Amino acid sequence: MASADTHAEIEEHFGQVPSWMGVISDPAADHSWGIMRDLLLGETELSDREKALVGLGAAAAIECPYCVYFHREEAKLADVTDSELTEAVNVAGTTKYFSTMLHGARFDEERFVEETDDIMEHIEEQQTAAAGDD
Repeated sequence: MASADTHAEIEEHFGQVPSWMGVISDPAADHSWGIMRDLLLGETELSDREKALVGLGAAAAIECPYCVYFHREEAKLADVTDSELTEAVNVAGTTKYFSTMLHGARFDEERFVEETDDIMEHIEEQQTAAAGDD
């Protein structure tokens, strides 16, 4: 059970203390709320919109219906469109797809890093050249 101060903070943010907070063990309850408050709900380098899309992508990838629902609703509050929600889930799915194949094939990580660095350098050169054409 979270402390009285934490309960008051949660209620201030959410208008209630969600019953699911009760599944968090006592030693972690206050700390868990602090993480949510500071990272997900607080002002950070990412906008609320960006955090909602990242949260939705991660939730979809780990196949958590609770988190998918929460982050979809959060994203809607941040004016994310339905097509953007769909795209975020598709990006997450594509990442999970390729990750599964790379891990399953036990592809050499060092080789992957080297090739990715080469690819990024090539893309950066193309972008620089295109910007010079303007």
